[in-house]
Amino acid sequence: MRHVYLAATGQNRGKTTAALGFLDGFLRNGLTTGFMKPVGQRTVIQDGVAADEDAVLMKAVFRLPDRLAAMSPVHIPRGFTKAYIAGEVVEDLGARIQEAHRTFAGHDVLLVEGTGHAGVGAVVGLSNAVVAAMLRTPAIIVSEGGVGRPIDEIVLNASLFRAHGVEVAGAIVNKVQVDAQPGIAKTLDRGLRRQGVELLGLLPYRPILTNPTLGMILEGVHGETLHEGPDLDEVIGGVAIGAMEPGHMLERVGPRTLVIVPGDREDVILTLTTAHLVGPARPGTPAEVGGISMVPAAEVDGHEGAALGLVLTGGYRPRPAVIDAIRRADLFATLVHEDTYAVASEVHDLLVKTHAGDRGKIETIKALVAEHLDIDRILAAAAPAW
Repeated sequence: MRHVYLAATGQNRGKTTAALGFLDGFLRNGLTTGFMKPVGQRTVIQDGVAADEDAVLMKAVFRLPDRLAAMSPVHIPRGFTKAYIAGEVVEDLGARIQEAHRTFAGHDVLLVEGTGHAGVGAVVGLSNAVVAAMLRTPAIIVSEGGVGRPIDEIVLNASLFRAHGVEVAGAIVNKVQVDAQPGIAKTLDRGLRRQGVELLGLLPYRPILTNPTLGMILEGVHGETLHEGPDLDEVIGGVAIGAMEPGHMLERVGPRTLVIVPGDREDVILTLTTAHLVGPARPGTPAEVGGISMVPAAEVDGHEGAALGLVLTGGYRPRPAVIDAIRRADLFATLVHEDTYAVASEVHDLLVKTHAGDRGKIETIKALVAEHLDIDRILAAAAPAW
């Protein structure tokens, strides 16, 4: 069995994106493929088994037959680190990881995914560098776009891996604005080679890989649908909190922005509905809807079509006439009971995580990795486990 350790320079760098693409490539090559997340920080319960959500994702997407307990042997729940430091954790966690690792011996290749940067997990004696050394697997490091920042971050993480005797097989730079940066691949390759790190490839920036669709938002916040809008497959371009005076808010809201706003803020809601009711396709706006006065069209001048949708928080249901205005404007809207802060946190998780139900996103990831990374090079970087 060959294996390789997939690391990153920090959170939300694209490690899950790379992992999905790697596994897809390995399987397309006809290889018996396994996935392991030795130390998990985001634990979910699947079929009565506690496992890291990335292990659950890979098992679901690729229908991997391995047991979740082996794919995700160690979890770090809330309060675990304090208990560990206090000496209350007596189990040999490293031995548990090694035992799980041995169960993959019959596979052709095993992808081992780390958590965060090279030092994450050090507080419980299981940093990524320590685990990679324990399993004797080479590491591939994922960073995100730029020039100076990815090189600096990759070199910093590579130094910790190397300090633990881990071979750094190379690096991948994700979310690269290729069209805006001609020659970026050569620049990054030259800069990393000077530091003894091989550039294994670039993944270009794609909005759908960073931002969810309206349909994913609807599913993720578990809200009541007030109006679906024209297309739930629309990808949001950003998020804004509607907690300021409507005129100021309009300055921060683009045509693809999802606005999170308390359901009783009629001033904000009606301003955005008016922005959708005026414009070239709608030469005028009604003075009132259902007895409610609309915002004068002049107040939204230059912001026609602002916002892609609304998440109305606090369980405050707008009056029927306001909901009617939302529907006339054909603006996506969902009502949730949580407060604005809680909903914003949920939406942030949707912005940065990939879920098994994100079929369009996952297919895009597979195609992107297949086009821009050489899976044979990745396989060549994998080392024999025993």
